[in-house]
Amino acid sequence: MATIVPRWEWRTFGTQFGSAEAAFAASTPVETKDSDELYLLVPGDANVKVRDDLLDIKVLQEVDAYGLEQWKPVMKQGFPLTGDEVARVFDALGVAIPRLDRTTYSLDQLLDELIEPSTVIRAVAVHKHRVRFLVGGCMAELTDVVVDGRPMRTIAVESEDGAAVIRVVRDLGLDGYRNTNYSRGLALALDEQPARYAVIDIGTNSVKFHLGERTDDGSWRTIVDRAEVTRLGEGLGERGVITPEALERTTAVVANMVEEARQKGALAIVAVGTAGLRIAQNRDDVIEAIREQAGVTVEVVSGEEESRLAYVAVQVGLGLTEGSLVVFDSGGGSSQFTFGEGSRVDERFSVEVGAVRYTERYGLDNAVSSETLHAAMEAISDDLSSLNGRPIPDALVGMGGAITNMTAVSLSLSPYDPDVVQGAILARDEVARQIELYRSMDAMGRRSIVGLQPKRADVILAGACIVATVMEKLSQASVTVSDRGLRHGLTVERFGAVPTP
Repeated sequence: MATIVPRWEWRTFGTQFGSAEAAFAASTPVETKDSDELYLLVPGDANVKVRDDLLDIKVLQEVDAYGLEQWKPVMKQGFPLTGDEVARVFDALGVAIPRLDRTTYSLDQLLDELIEPSTVIRAVAVHKHRVRFLVGGCMAELTDVVVDGRPMRTIAVESEDGAAVIRVVRDLGLDGYRNTNYSRGLALALDEQPARYAVIDIGTNSVKFHLGERTDDGSWRTIVDRAEVTRLGEGLGERGVITPEALERTTAVVANMVEEARQKGALAIVAVGTAGLRIAQNRDDVIEAIREQAGVTVEVVSGEEESRLAYVAVQVGLGLTEGSLVVFDSGGGSSQFTFGEGSRVDERFSVEVGAVRYTERYGLDNAVSSETLHAAMEAISDDLSSLNGRPIPDALVGMGGAITNMTAVSLSLSPYDPDVVQGAILARDEVARQIELYRSMDAMGRRSIVGLQPKRADVILAGACIVATVMEKLSQASVTVSDRGLRHGLTVERFGAVPTP
């Protein structure tokens, strides 16, 4: 064989890849090729296949800190194979060499006499339709694969320059996808292991984590779904920047979620940032710090995109397919509104109305007077003036930490049960009751309330005031509560399936 320089390789498997596919669609391929191949699979990372009547062996040389794999071709040999060449095949597979009764072996003889009797090796037929592109000095490949009749897709990026591979993976928006080589990817398909994907939503007040497992019928089963309060936006309104302390808290939580997702087999981890990161003057530094310490690149979504994805989550999760619908998502730094009719979105917008802001401005983490509460409500009402004069919708759906916690309090849920909260109805008189309850207590006292997440005790009064104001402006006696939010809508958009509890 000619001298071959090992290349750094990155690959992932899935069904659709969002921005990466859009980038490929806008590029001109350098090569398109179909091939029928036969992989010899064993547990682990062996790469042995037959293509174009040649036995092809690659050996894993190294895995770097980023997870890139360096593979070195060590054999590409036509049939028949000599006994020594057959021995090299089994050595590459990490399987004991069986007794060799022939001096040479054709492909059929290799399969029938040596591979078929093995209890460890699987011979798997694979068809590939490969489309190759040159991206950032690297070879990038989008491949449609059929393995034993099962369709799947894979994207690969490779080069002798590992740093260039990392740059291209990031530029394609694939930074959160797990590097999965062909042997492991094909094994996932053959063993029918459900594909798992994770979404991390980094908000101004809390970080939300969803890990879903796609089932055979295209729906999803929730593996993990939780939120942790980190107060990323603490002091943001006053200083204009995210503080080192808030960043440290948030980064630690994100890193733990990333690690949990990887340990539980997530093929991809997507992280998004919302209002706090949209307005922070040091946003780029924050994103870089999270990338370095947690190993995931945060995409900052616009307020309009956030509201649209929330609407998608509500449509899917509650099945509201008829009538006019308003969906609002009240967070720590902003609130998003989406107006639609059935599945049609007519208008969406975001306003800087968030619980953290009013809590800090009016001291709502403490017990407050009726006058202070009235002043805060007046400010919220003014800031929500874009809702004035709107037609009364057939349905109003609320989501976010404030309204889900209020629902848990109304139902005395301990521990929190997302399936009970999902689709629950919260009436205006209950919202008013809770506002008065929170107004009379400081954050320490609120922590004793059954159903209220302790870390949300300081901002719950402001959140409840926002919910009440939205209901009043849209003339609603009650609001339907959705436990499914941005992270669930993003799952639908990014991974092409429907997340269900």
